[in-house]
This record gives sequence, structure tokens and C-alpha cells, in this order.
Amino acid sequence: MDAPREKTFLLAGVESRVLTWIARRLPRTLHPDHMTALGVLAAIGIAAAYALSDQSPLWLWAASALLVVHWLGDSLDGTLARVRGIERPRYGYYLDHLVDALATALIGIGLGLSPHMLLATGLLIVIAYLVLSINTYLETSVFGTFSLGYGRFGPTEARIALIAVNAAMALGLGLGVDLLGIHATLLDAVGLAAAGGMLAALLVRAARNLRRLAEFEPAVR
Repeated sequence: MDAPREKTFLLAGVESRVLTWIARRLPRTLHPDHMTALGVLAAIGIAAAYALSDQSPLWLWAASALLVVHWLGDSLDGTLARVRGIERPRYGYYLDHLVDALATALIGIGLGLSPHMLLATGLLIVIAYLVLSINTYLETSVFGTFSLGYGRFGPTEARIALIAVNAAMALGLGLGVDLLGIHATLLDAVGLAAAGGMLAALLVRAARNLRRLAEFEPAVR
């Protein structure tokens, strides 16, 4: 909860400056919990927009707009607390990660209920993300450093990639293919590649962590 936050992803520096700029200009009537609630509502809206996208491609644009709103809510709660000096480390740690898990599940299920992604693909993404999250919490416990993101790819980069795919699908570029009687789309391909990348990153990170821990605590022969 008090562990140093380690951000290595591509847009971390720019994002931090932008969020701090916004936080300093928000009305005093807005509090971190308001930002958290905004993120949850946006995640619900994203899931609904994906589920409704079989009716009109305009819902994909709505999902993209709500991804920006979700970024604001999800990222500004902690930044606002730090800027105003009103951090609640244990409360914030618990609430932030509980909400992250809920939002990920909502968005993944919403994608799976859309005509653009198989439900199995959406659930696989959710599982992969949650496993990465669990590994991050374990790292925080054993190493004392909270590392956000894996390598150069973090939550913000993932949102940007999803917005780009939404645009492609809305413009009719969602190429589909039938494989063994199952119709898969461009979003399925991207989703499976993302899940595979997340699991590969987990294996690399877990191997590195186990080597470090073995050095700290050598096995007794």
C-alpha cells in the first residue's frame, strides 16, 4: 500500500503530467471517490455499448468515447488524492484494485456479448488480465514495489489500442473468418494476441521473480 509505484510503460511520463494538470484544475467539490464512481459507470457504459453494437456501428464510437471517460475516472482518483495531499493508502489500494477487477470483467464480458468478439475470447482476456494483476499484487508483497504495467505496455496503451480497433470495426474493417465452424473477427485475433502476450509476459516476469527470490532465500540442500 505504501510501496513505491514503478511505471515503465510508454506513455507513463506524459500521462502523469496530463493527469496532474487536470487534477489541479478540478473543482474542490469533486473528490477521489467521485472519480472512482465515474470510472465504474464508464465501464458499465462500455459493456452496454459493446453489447448494443449489433444494432449500429455508432455504439462502437460510443464505447471509444467511454473508454476515454473510464481512463479519466480510473486514473484521476489516485492523482487527485496525491495532488491534494488527502491520500488514504489502505482504502485507496483496496478500492482501486477491486474496481479495476470489476471494470475489466465488465468490459471483457461486454466485448464477448458483442457481434465482434466471441464470448470465449472476451473471457480469456479477462482471465489473463486478472492473473497479471494477481502477480503484480504478489510482487508488491514480496519486493515492496508496486509495478504498473508490463514492459512498455500498460492500461493506457491498451485503451488506445482498443479505441483503434473499435474505429476499424466501426468503419467496416472487421474482417471475419470461419474456422472449424466458428466465425471469428479482427477483434478476436487482436484479443487472442493480447491474451497470449499477457500470458507470455507473466511467464517471463514470474521466472525473473523466482530467480530473485531464490537468491534471497537459497534452497537448503
